[in-house]
Amino acid sequence: MFTNYFKTALRCLLKNKGFTAINVLGLTLGIATCLLIVFYVLDELSYDRYNEKADRIYRVNNEIRFGGNEKVYASSPAPAAVALKRDFPEIEQVVRVESRGRVRVKKGNQYIQENYSGYADSTLFSVFTLPMIDGDAAVALRAPNSVVITERTARKYFSRPDVVGQVLLVDNDQPYKITGVIRDFPPESHFHFDLIFPMAALADSRQDAWLTNNFVTYVLLKPGGDAGKVDAKFPSFLRKYMGPQLMSALHLTIEDFEQAGNYYRFRLFPLLKIHLWSNCPDDLFPNGNIDFVYIFSAIALMILLIACINFMNLSTARSANRAREVGVRKVLGSPRKLLVLQFLTESVLVTLAGAALAVLLGWMLLPLFNMLSGKELVASWPVLRLLAPVLIVFVLIIGCLAGSYPAFYLSAFRPVEVLKGGKGSSGAAGVKGGRLRSMLVVFQFSISFFLIAGTLVVYQQIRYMQSRDLGYDRSHVLIVQNTYSLGDRARVFKEDVKQLAGVDDATLASSLPTNQDGDWTSFFEDRGLDQKRAIHSALWSVDEDYLGTLGIQLRSGRNFSREMGTDSSAVIINESFAKMLTYKDPLGKTLYAPADNSLKKIATCHVIGVVRDFNFRSLQESVTPLAFKLNDDPGTLSIRIHSGSNVPSVLARVREKWSEVSPNEAFAYSFMEQDFEGLYRAEERVGQLFVTFSSLAILIACLGLFGLATYAAEQRTKEIGIRKVLGAGVTTIVGMLSGDFIRLVLLSVVIASPLAWLAMRKWLQTFAYRIDISIWVFVAAGLIALVIAMLTVSVQTYRAASASPVKSLKAD
Repeated sequence: MFTNYFKTALRCLLKNKGFTAINVLGLTLGIATCLLIVFYVLDELSYDRYNEKADRIYRVNNEIRFGGNEKVYASSPAPAAVALKRDFPEIEQVVRVESRGRVRVKKGNQYIQENYSGYADSTLFSVFTLPMIDGDAAVALRAPNSVVITERTARKYFSRPDVVGQVLLVDNDQPYKITGVIRDFPPESHFHFDLIFPMAALADSRQDAWLTNNFVTYVLLKPGGDAGKVDAKFPSFLRKYMGPQLMSALHLTIEDFEQAGNYYRFRLFPLLKIHLWSNCPDDLFPNGNIDFVYIFSAIALMILLIACINFMNLSTARSANRAREVGVRKVLGSPRKLLVLQFLTESVLVTLAGAALAVLLGWMLLPLFNMLSGKELVASWPVLRLLAPVLIVFVLIIGCLAGSYPAFYLSAFRPVEVLKGGKGSSGAAGVKGGRLRSMLVVFQFSISFFLIAGTLVVYQQIRYMQSRDLGYDRSHVLIVQNTYSLGDRARVFKEDVKQLAGVDDATLASSLPTNQDGDWTSFFEDRGLDQKRAIHSALWSVDEDYLGTLGIQLRSGRNFSREMGTDSSAVIINESFAKMLTYKDPLGKTLYAPADNSLKKIATCHVIGVVRDFNFRSLQESVTPLAFKLNDDPGTLSIRIHSGSNVPSVLARVREKWSEVSPNEAFAYSFMEQDFEGLYRAEERVGQLFVTFSSLAILIACLGLFGLATYAAEQRTKEIGIRKVLGAGVTTIVGMLSGDFIRLVLLSVVIASPLAWLAMRKWLQTFAYRIDISIWVFVAAGLIALVIAMLTVSVQTYRAASASPVKSLKAD
């Protein structure tokens, strides 16, 4: 019996090749898009799940409100790890991790830059699943001058993985003995290092400083451990350890500290949520965004719905052509359930064909999707094997859902009415009589309009961020990396570069607006460190050429000067900092700050200048207090190139100077403009994906609209012929046939506009600096949708209106 249904369904589909092709193509595009997004979403949700104990691993977050700022940090005090392990029976193990950033490793006579290195306690391998392929994990990170490297790094420097006992020369040729080789970190890890140094090598890691936060601390709870109960114990834990130091430094109890509106809290943050839910300023690596997962999941569902709606619309529109078939089958004794099964079989066959082609199309488009999304997704055979049963179930569900309404609608026809030429036998089942079809077309184009409007808003916000006056000049700034490796020669290198033709200025500093590095500290207006007058501020070490090189404007006061010895204790603050002071004019005023992590020494500094506020962090955040101090920090050399100069020529001369002072080290550089764009690469990728998905949604919707227009023209062939005989022109007939569809598209614009406005307004609220959504965005999106719909419909209606009326009127 099933074979008969299959043959009949296949024969019917082949008989109506045009409608079948439109349905298959629409489903192919819809399912392929959905598959790509599913790959993306599953990859985002899989982060850190490679850890065997992932569900028991938590990061200790630090929530602070102090000095006018409210922040959540991923780091915690150095002594917290040992105290947590000692005081909490629920905790099985702890480990601290800290990024070391870029290091130079010597290979032969050349120095190679490694961008990802870090420090970790010896308990790292007890908490995280990082298989050791050579060495003993229990002791690998205990010796101060040891290092654990990844398999990729071992092969890079020694061409083999079994290199325990070998020595790497790092930075200033400091020897580190390799004590372990681990497998490469999985891509789905929220942090990954190629070289891991022992935490014992950091002097700060041994300090008993509870009022500083420099180390990312992870805890492994015992099986059955309750994170909520641990969180509940943190207040007393902090009173025990932080309380005495708070009293010593600020002469306050924790109760007084909190009564002033401040707080200092620990909170366990699940490992499996870090990648998508964490947005801390000191995260080890940039994370993803759960909002993107929600957005793309919704888009996948929308596009799939559009494809299914196409199928339902076209199937019901063709009901007139199949009404007599249903009537004859019923007269011959076919029960309704078998008719339903027949039509569902056709639907599943179309969906199966679309799914098969979608898998092929998805595989072909995967490299392009990776380029747009920044992912490294691979359609490997194990993945496809796991996906196959899911896809089969998916096909059955989509096939049944997409074909359910046509099946039950067609099978419900009464044979007497059908065979007499009633229901289903005329235009009553066509476009004019199809209220449900009209509603579904409105729904389709509402989604399409929503995506178009969203795309326009995203791109407007991206252009706004790229063109906004940030308070500094990022154009024509060349950044030379690793100048710290030059040691005392760094300043000589800087002065030599400043003498080059085409160079306006240069500055040595690690803290730049595009890398967001730098320290944080609290400033006070009195030596007693009164918390009510505290200002929590970023603190950057710069030289006297920093402001001029980056085009940062002084509002009042003066710049640093090497000729003035007192400038060693001077600071320049930004406007946000100045506004938080009680002084009307901060110039010449004295500020106090902790001189070290112990908070026992107080540093005195005087304000010599106030700079205009500039965005030194993402535009998603408001400008916060910032202070500059004069201090050599030769991490990078930023070079201002004259705007009219030949940039490649200047770059070549800078490279030559580098080769003179450091002939064995690779010349690494970037441009500040490119680094700035990198800060918003995620938003740019969202914009690109929005364009792609919007285009696909429009294309699929237009396929359905084209099919409906074709059918509408077929149903009204005789009417068109009569109108032409009576003198109607082609333009009049095209307008008549297109009018119904254009009205539906206009209705969809009206319905979707407020929804698009609400959604994009919510997205824009994640930016502290954002555009205002203009009504012209919706006008433009509506015009785009309308023009596309008109072109789609007009192509087919013009063909129908141009046909000879003689043929149509002679047809039976």
